[in-house]
Amino acid sequence: MSAPRYPPTRRDSLIEHQFGEDLADPYRWLEADVRSSPEVATWVQQQNAASSAYLAELPGRNALREKIRSLFAYERFSLPRKAGGRYFYTRNSGLQNQAVLQVREGLGGTGRVLVDPNNWSTETGEGLRTLDAWVPSPAGRLVALTQQRDGSDWRTIRLVDVNTGAMLADRLEWANDTAIGWVGDGGFLYARYPAPPEGEAYRAPVYDKAIWYHRVGTPQSADVKVFATPDHRDWNHRLAVSSDGRWAVIISSASTLPRRTVHVIPLVRGRLAAGAQDWPALPIAAEMTDDWKFIEGIGDQLWFITNAGAPHYRLVRVNLDRQQPGQFSINTVIDERLDTLDAGRIVGRRLILSYLQQGASYAVVTDLNGHPQRAITVDAIGSASGFGGRPGDPETFYQFSSFNQPPSIFRLDTRTGKATPFAVPRLSFNPDDYVVEQRTFPSKDGTKVPMYVVRKRSLASSGAAAPTLLYGYGGFDVALTPGYSPVRMAWLEAGGVFALANIRGGGEFGRAWYDAGRLANKQNSFDDFIAAGEYLIKEGIAAKGGLAIQGGSNGGMLVAAVINQRPDLFAAANPDVGVMDMLRFDRFTSGRFWVDDYGSPAREADWRVLRAYSPYHNIRPRAEYPAILVTTADTDDRVVPAHSFKYVAALQAADLGARPHLLRVEAQAGHGPGKPVDKVIASGADVLAFLAKWTGLPLE
Repeated sequence: MSAPRYPPTRRDSLIEHQFGEDLADPYRWLEADVRSSPEVATWVQQQNAASSAYLAELPGRNALREKIRSLFAYERFSLPRKAGGRYFYTRNSGLQNQAVLQVREGLGGTGRVLVDPNNWSTETGEGLRTLDAWVPSPAGRLVALTQQRDGSDWRTIRLVDVNTGAMLADRLEWANDTAIGWVGDGGFLYARYPAPPEGEAYRAPVYDKAIWYHRVGTPQSADVKVFATPDHRDWNHRLAVSSDGRWAVIISSASTLPRRTVHVIPLVRGRLAAGAQDWPALPIAAEMTDDWKFIEGIGDQLWFITNAGAPHYRLVRVNLDRQQPGQFSINTVIDERLDTLDAGRIVGRRLILSYLQQGASYAVVTDLNGHPQRAITVDAIGSASGFGGRPGDPETFYQFSSFNQPPSIFRLDTRTGKATPFAVPRLSFNPDDYVVEQRTFPSKDGTKVPMYVVRKRSLASSGAAAPTLLYGYGGFDVALTPGYSPVRMAWLEAGGVFALANIRGGGEFGRAWYDAGRLANKQNSFDDFIAAGEYLIKEGIAAKGGLAIQGGSNGGMLVAAVINQRPDLFAAANPDVGVMDMLRFDRFTSGRFWVDDYGSPAREADWRVLRAYSPYHNIRPRAEYPAILVTTADTDDRVVPAHSFKYVAALQAADLGARPHLLRVEAQAGHGPGKPVDKVIASGADVLAFLAKWTGLPLE
């Protein structure tokens, strides 16, 4: 199967002069919103028609779709949250497009359906609505939930009466990247932006985010603005309320760099706010120099994780004085250690802290003064996470997951340390049939980089090479840890190898590892990923001519960049929702937040670094490129689909050999979260069948 005939793409003669260089941008017209531009909409339809026709002919695609469907067909639960003696959690019976929110009266009660988003109608013209976040009120009488539409990052907040299951009239629009902090049961804090300009909701940059208070039963127009930074219109704000309702904590950032300010607001449980003057914000960390992660509060003491003076983070306690507002002290509870302190909770009278070690996570239980009590250990390579709860609770819930193990949920008695299963999935395969290894390989500059390798035990024992799918991210201080995916498991079941490289730029090893893969050091991320591929082939794990690569978002950019640099190394690639035009990324939606990771295209030194690896600008004509399936979605307002549109147009216009370079655009979907199960199955089958075809993985 060679490349299909690509649809025609208009090429404009647009040339801009930047920092002494004439730079062509012939496909800028594809930046127009697909909803408002008939020309772009037609182009997308033609591209989808071409890729659909090609993908439909791939051998084994239909069988692969059914295999993925069977691997999704197991009962799964979210971590329970306790409020007022009730337990709230989501449950998916297996193949439901969305998990259903349920409530249980007491731990031994029977779950009943509270919200079933699968029944939300799309006939109102609101698009495909999905359930995103949900937070019960302290007494468990109400649940605030956020609805996502067509995969967008915009959220609508609704309220549900737990006793009746009825949706209240309250409706709050234009929330984005918000938490919900209940102030008693009568109202809550949330974050939102002003309404965007008409027709610009999915592409315009966003400014002027603020924290608002909503009183239950009132219209959004009556909400009270609690916190804003008009002198810093570009700042992002997130909030949390301590479990005892005494403090609201507002953490602000200006970019994806781990630097934040912290302000706290004293609360009175159940108080109804009359105006902004009732909400004095006291600075705890007024300068945006360090990272701060709020854990919990008890009385006038607040616990935080911070990297102030500790690149691998430490645990501190802030002691506040209500009698003298603005007066506080900070004490170290647990000093920095070699492993990175990633998260924490207070449950009962215990601290439960999560650490990252070699790209995996483990948990430690201490008392409130940080004295070690016990480690929560699992005799397998994987990740233990969750540990939800609040001070005074005698229990917490956590989950364990790995590449070959879907999440199993356990209840931990914080007094005795005994863990009992809460929800363990029944599987159609035996996890013991697969082996998970962690290896280390040298990068171009000699840096040792860890990588997970997953394959059938029989394949590992034989030592035979096999088609291999290599995944990476390497950015924004994000740590990739072991986790389960039915789509990846279908690749493994077919006899393929899956590898995940913890390259520089990620958050697996603290600040130094992150800094080594950002700004002028970004090439290290690419070198690490290329070295991972070379290692897999050299060690006889990946078959020669059988290496595929995949990554999403920043990882999509990673995949596209290394293709330009080493097209000979890879047989196939799937750059998903990638940032492809590195010279204009800051002009759309939240792109301006990324300048501390990538650099600013407005600064010459940064521009030259970006120009050197920008996927859209560095395609190599007449080089033999691997088969490429670019995937994106029409409502992706985090990395706008124009990035993928322009990149594919440039690929198809260049002479890159006979292998196909196709675009698949998902309708009514966004950057990834909230995608219905049927769409995940369909896209997963398309992508894996494409990669299998060009790596030689037999599917039939």
